Amino acid sequence: MEAGFKHRVGNKDFSSGTVLIIGAGISGICTAIDLIRRHGCHNFIIVEKSSYVGGTWGDNRYPGARCDVWSHLYSFSFEGSDWTREFSDQEEIHAYLVRVAEKWGLYKYIRFNTAVDEARWNDKALKWETAVTVANGSKDAESSSSYVITSDYLVSAVGQLNAPFIPDILGLRSFKGKLIHSSRWDHTYNYEGKRVAVIGNGATAAQIIPEVAKQARALTVFQRTANWIIPREDAEIPQWRRSIYRLLPLARKRYRAELMDIREGMLYNIIVTGDAAGKDLLRSMNKELINKQIPNNPELIEKLTPDYPPGCKRIIISDDFFEAMNKSHISLETGKIEKITENGIVAGGNEYDFDMIVMATGFRTVDFMFPINVFGLNERSIHDIWRDGPQAYYGMTVESLPNFAMLYGPNTNLGHNSIILMIETQSRYITELISQVCKAKSIGKTLVISPKVEPLKQHNHELQQKLALSTYASPSCKSWYKLDNGLITNNWSGTVIDYQKQTSTIEWDNFDIDGNYADELRDANKNYIGRIQEETFIGRLGLGILVLMASSAVFYALRNVHVAR
Repeated sequence: MEAGFKHRVGNKDFSSGTVLIIGAGISGICTAIDLIRRHGCHNFIIVEKSSYVGGTWGDNRYPGARCDVWSHLYSFSFEGSDWTREFSDQEEIHAYLVRVAEKWGLYKYIRFNTAVDEARWNDKALKWETAVTVANGSKDAESSSSYVITSDYLVSAVGQLNAPFIPDILGLRSFKGKLIHSSRWDHTYNYEGKRVAVIGNGATAAQIIPEVAKQARALTVFQRTANWIIPREDAEIPQWRRSIYRLLPLARKRYRAELMDIREGMLYNIIVTGDAAGKDLLRSMNKELINKQIPNNPELIEKLTPDYPPGCKRIIISDDFFEAMNKSHISLETGKIEKITENGIVAGGNEYDFDMIVMATGFRTVDFMFPINVFGLNERSIHDIWRDGPQAYYGMTVESLPNFAMLYGPNTNLGHNSIILMIETQSRYITELISQVCKAKSIGKTLVISPKVEPLKQHNHELQQKLALSTYASPSCKSWYKLDNGLITNNWSGTVIDYQKQTSTIEWDNFDIDGNYADELRDANKNYIGRIQEETFIGRLGLGILVLMASSAVFYALRNVHVAR
């Protein structure tokens, strides 16, 4: 790339750059790093609505917030961390992401407190024009409260877990107490000794409830559907192990690979496929845990036991949820919420008074890009493109949206493994697309890339056929994985390894390529970008033999040196 792509956007070109990345969470951070380390591109801008990096791990600061994936797997392959626990909490994960952003010098590319209103593709200029608004009260807003950024390529890194879902409950805004959504927690509010309601009992609620119960005078959980819950079995990582991982990075990599094998093998089969024996195992784990933590209360156990197959909804892991639900000052309401009043909630024919209502109701996961308006070729809106449901080519590129890509898009969520693995794979693919646009621009040419409609439709047809056979498709439950009509829009159908292999090569025949640099790509036919092998490639026995052989070789070499002397 020419020197222009190696310099950062400055004051003179403040409102234009080669690439615009929306979001400074895990996806945005990864994409920016790959542009730098894999392609030497620094001419990009990151806009972030919040005042911090980290995305969902900066937003979700509620009590008890932590990851449901092992720490050593919930991190970038190229940036390890000295994790203190097997399952890290929000503060440790957020600190990790901050360190990564600092190490790679990303802060100088980020414009905080800047929200995207809409993005429009200019058919004549062959550029994206993205309108942004700067938060009121900031110094930046005193200079310009809104402006337009032009870019050759646009990347959405907003993900699926950014816009809170607020259910349409009658009288919701009439409540005069404290009303918060779990992803917008107010730590200035003291709930000690207060009457607290938690609406929802999914993964977030399962973390909030045990913590809030320690200080609340009374807590009522409003449950729509019970969830399958199995033990987390969290533990502190001993200092001796942490020392080994620091001194021997290969040991840490091996541990990560073994965790990957478990997730990609046994857990994938149990959660996603029709593995009857595996699902029976999950049921027995749930039963053992609930009977242990809720003894002699069959009525409560019945209410907390699901009637749908494990994996249909997200499996929850917790060591203390059932124990908390059995406390005398916690109650469970399974009746439908009728309305919210000035003083509390009416549900199941009962009226409850509260000081605080917590909406643990998740996110607008099926409303990808919300609330951003996107307009592509011929002013076609993303709402029109997705009128039958969100879909993309491998969850990244969208028809009629040229030089555009998204991370953690449609059908790229996982029910069994770390989403960071998918994000890294997508980042490699997307930045390779971007690099081709940059190459064209560096020699004064143009390049416009968008997925062909037929390959995109064929990909999604095959994807939905596979998903129809998965546990996600069970009609027995509703979940944030799918639309009301049953179309699964969020989850990937296979393993991470499947996705990595299928996206390890860019097949240019599957893309519409325009511009006066187009022939270069058509002649190339395909670009092999490879994949990151996270799984083990040799068993423990074989590894032990290799270590023994290497040790023997070193021993004999040292002995021969000694004899020679």
